Amino acid sequence: MSFKETWIQFIHQLQDDICAALETADGKATFHEDRWERAEGGGGKTRVIANGAVFEKGGVNTSIVYGKVTETMKSQLPIEGDSWFACGLSLVIHPYNPLVPTVHCNYRMFELYNAGGEVIDRWFGGGTDLTPFYLFEEDAIHFHQTYKDICDQFDTALYPKFKTECDIYFTNTHRNNERRGIGGIFYDHQRPNDQKDLDFWLKFSKACGNGFITAYVPVVNKRKTLSFTPEQKYWQEIRRGRYTEFNLVHDRGTIFGLKTNGRIESILMSLPPTVRFEYNYHPQPGSEEDKLLQACLHPREWAK
Repeated sequence: MSFKETWIQFIHQLQDDICAALETADGKATFHEDRWERAEGGGGKTRVIANGAVFEKGGVNTSIVYGKVTETMKSQLPIEGDSWFACGLSLVIHPYNPLVPTVHCNYRMFELYNAGGEVIDRWFGGGTDLTPFYLFEEDAIHFHQTYKDICDQFDTALYPKFKTECDIYFTNTHRNNERRGIGGIFYDHQRPNDQKDLDFWLKFSKACGNGFITAYVPVVNKRKTLSFTPEQKYWQEIRRGRYTEFNLVHDRGTIFGLKTNGRIESILMSLPPTVRFEYNYHPQPGSEEDKLLQACLHPREWAK
């Protein structure tokens, strides 16, 4: 089996495992699968869950896409080469209860080829990040500690580096550098080398991808039966507005999908079902809402 086939197999298994775990946590709704094909090459499996006992909207998507490098890709991404291949998993889960956090996860591999079909570049990217609407510090600690423990198994320098990259990347710079959430890990353009070869990045990606269930599902189960008020739901929708802003203005995955003629329904699956954009909204200083906002403005160290 080629490395490309091994990666594809991993991504599809990860999709199956995560969907099964999320269905169990919801207890009511199941994922609906929509298979699609891309005219320029490839396709994917979009799995959507909606109107569940816990999850208001969510998707766990896989894609295997490829094609010729276009002039738009050369200028906008930018990349050089004759053709390309990308395979990955991307998910976003939006719970109904504002005391349960939204979560995002993405793991992918990209290959670039010359006119003879030889690989001239290959890189890995991924990460998982948490977007709570109310800050439960023990949940933040659990989430970050899970990924620190995973990273430390491979290289103790990885978690602090990828945690910082996550804090930097998921930032609404147009909102006074307000973070989308409380972060996690994020890495991009990680190329195999003598120290960290193909096998290293495969094993690392598998560990991080499989770690999603351990990091997120216990938080869901702990908070999903808590009661909440209309005011808390209102705040969730305000914060969902910030989530939407980031995805449409800054997110590189969204931009890549649009520049490569990706499937719009899958690309925009990440957007929450209901949002609010209220003019010049500020939470009451010292409130639980303000506590969350301060955590987004000033990243903290959560893991030991």
